Amino acid sequence: MQRVLDIDLDYFLAECCPLAAVGERPTLEGHEPWDEDAVRTFLEKHCLLSRDHPIPGRVFETHDGALRYWAELMERGKLAAPFHVTHVDAHSDLGIGHPGPGYVLYNVLSLPPARRLELDRFYREKKLDEANYLLFALAARIVGSLENVRRPFSREDVPSQIFTPDGAHICLPQSFPDLFERVNGPEPMIPYREYKEDGSFTAAAPYDFISLAISPRYAPQAADGLIPVFKEYMRP
Repeated sequence: MQRVLDIDLDYFLAECCPLAAVGERPTLEGHEPWDEDAVRTFLEKHCLLSRDHPIPGRVFETHDGALRYWAELMERGKLAAPFHVTHVDAHSDLGIGHPGPGYVLYNVLSLPPARRLELDRFYREKKLDEANYLLFALAARIVGSLENVRRPFSREDVPSQIFTPDGAHICLPQSFPDLFERVNGPEPMIPYREYKEDGSFTAAAPYDFISLAISPRYAPQAADGLIPVFKEYMRP
């Protein structure tokens, strides 16, 4: 199974930022970014990246760009689904908050799996965004396993209804299982692990692709100074 490292800049702050207004950035005070050496240590020691051997990657403004990137890689035959995702972020991006997980769980899961990556449609309907793109990816059955690497300040923003009772797997609940399972088959059991403490995560194997989301409404302007550091580990 191929491996994708999916990073958000807001992970590398002193504290989680409140969501800034559209077109604005959070204040710096209390949300200072890590220094460059600390970021390099995390990427090299915990994510097994190397500046001498950068891997294919991309930087985009908002985190839903990751889903478009994966779809593009799959279309080009570079990435085979299902693939592993390590999600390094102060937020889960699994749909808590507006518009919530309901659209994915009721509307997307009713579609044949081959139509669940109709991203342009979901954008037109204003249902897909940077706070729920990862739930869309799970619904599309392209994620084979998921690690959620968080910070101690990360809020509880994971929808509980998508997990098995032991929390070790994600299995999206279909609204009418007797009907849709006959057509689409059962939703897959996706192995899941969450890391909440700093330093508790170390990648089990190297990654094939990397991406970085700037998420400007969640990170102060000063955090952009770290972008060149991440680019040292990626190539177009």
